[in-house]
Amino acid sequence: MRDDVIRDVAAPGRRALLRGVGGFGVAAALPGLGACSAGPQSTNDTGNGGSGKDRTLTAVIGYGNDGSWDPTQTASAFSMAANNHVYEGLLDTDPITRVPYPALGTEVPKDPGATTWRFRLRPGATFHDGKPVTADDVVFVFDRILDPKTQTLAKGFFESWLQGVRKTGSDSVELVLKFPFPDGLSRLTLAKIMPKHVFGRPGAWDDAIKGLAVGSGPYRQTAHHPKSNTTFEAFDAYNGPRRPAFRKMNWLTIVDAAPRVAKISGTDAGAQIADNIPYANIGRLEQGGLKVAGGAGMNNLFLMFDTRHKPFDDIRVRQALHYAIDKEKMVEVALKGHGRAASSFLDQGNPSYRRARTVYDYDPDRAKALLKAAGVTDLSINILAVNVSWIVDCLPTIKASWDAIGVRTTLAPQETTAVFTKMDQRQDYQVVAAASDPNQFGLDADLIMHYNYGPQNLWMRYTRWADHPVARQLFKDMDRATREPDPGRKKAMVQDYIDVVAEQAVLYPVVHNELMTAWDPRLLTGIRAQPYPGINVLQAAWV
Repeated sequence: MRDDVIRDVAAPGRRALLRGVGGFGVAAALPGLGACSAGPQSTNDTGNGGSGKDRTLTAVIGYGNDGSWDPTQTASAFSMAANNHVYEGLLDTDPITRVPYPALGTEVPKDPGATTWRFRLRPGATFHDGKPVTADDVVFVFDRILDPKTQTLAKGFFESWLQGVRKTGSDSVELVLKFPFPDGLSRLTLAKIMPKHVFGRPGAWDDAIKGLAVGSGPYRQTAHHPKSNTTFEAFDAYNGPRRPAFRKMNWLTIVDAAPRVAKISGTDAGAQIADNIPYANIGRLEQGGLKVAGGAGMNNLFLMFDTRHKPFDDIRVRQALHYAIDKEKMVEVALKGHGRAASSFLDQGNPSYRRARTVYDYDPDRAKALLKAAGVTDLSINILAVNVSWIVDCLPTIKASWDAIGVRTTLAPQETTAVFTKMDQRQDYQVVAAASDPNQFGLDADLIMHYNYGPQNLWMRYTRWADHPVARQLFKDMDRATREPDPGRKKAMVQDYIDVVAEQAVLYPVVHNELMTAWDPRLLTGIRAQPYPGINVLQAAWV
């Protein structure tokens, strides 16, 4: 997560996943919409101004705004949070409870276990360019997601259970499922409805990647300046359930921790809310009158190994390096107590959590024994790491732990884009340390695990593990669990295959941490801290 959750998906390479910064130049503008600009920050429209209830809400996001903005592809923390204000799904989900509610659809299907879900579109719903939302737009988006020739991130969330979507009237559609899949209702928020007349144009999907956003949500994008800021304005024609409370919004991207905190601090604070607050700054911000709250979830530091780079093809070496890390020290020193050592791929708050059969409690003697059994001596490792601020804080503990078992370790933190560009280009690496939070997409374990594991999954291409016999059996077990109709049986099947993931330690979390959000309660009400990156102000307002 640069401070971002790596993301995008275009060619199924770089644009396909966990990136959040991408340097994508200038996006085309539609009439009435601000053009994207990569010009100097001093020339950019900041979106500030106004007074009283009409003043601009200024937010500081600790992740890059130059990842993909295509809702079918992106995993960028900044653009996903923004898209939740710009676009709508047939159903959307509450940002905290994740319970689905009607958005463009007029109601939640009464029978989640049915294999056909019917939706009527909200009367009078229009896109930001004034054109009406129609059933053709809904079919257009789902056809893209399910198209076998088009590689999108969203495909992995839908293709296993959704057969197709068909138009049943100018304002009605029908979703046909392959089998009963109640969890799919909450996933409909991941299929943001986009205007066919805009994104059906040649080259328009590239424009979406670069920052073009045209939806039907409560806020419309007015300007987009990669690596600087993105501005929004209340959409006056919006007639949906969560009305905009702010006339204008200016979201700043400030990845570095110190200037991000400075922007929200003091009597002359330039922003009213900021996410990704460093733990060391909590006390000072609270003393200054700000509210600081956190949410614990899937957000994690993970290690990912190139399994075709010896000796990381040996399970004993991967396990040894996990056993060697003093995770409790990492939680105490780097996370200031705001985290937990991983005891499963899932965090302990997930409904499907069970302590894994293999848990990497701190055991340097066992780590040494595993390396010896693998015949590994004189090992040197260069950790390729993202420069997310809290990840950088954790790296010294990894280095000290590995040095202590005789593994010479060097650290190479750099921008997230740079890290994953190297892997997109199939450059050689040993170990990657990065941040991820699948809770951006939802809470169900099936979604989380398929986001990270699968035969066509980008992560598995990075690890070069998908063809391993254990991996092939794992993917079969995952698909069987997806189709299992009994909730209790499905939960047990998921927990069983997570035991395999834990044992193999190909891509596996070290710690799960708490994400902190700060805001001025003297100015804002209705803010709820998310346990995943970004902010959601659809139920917030000026005091």
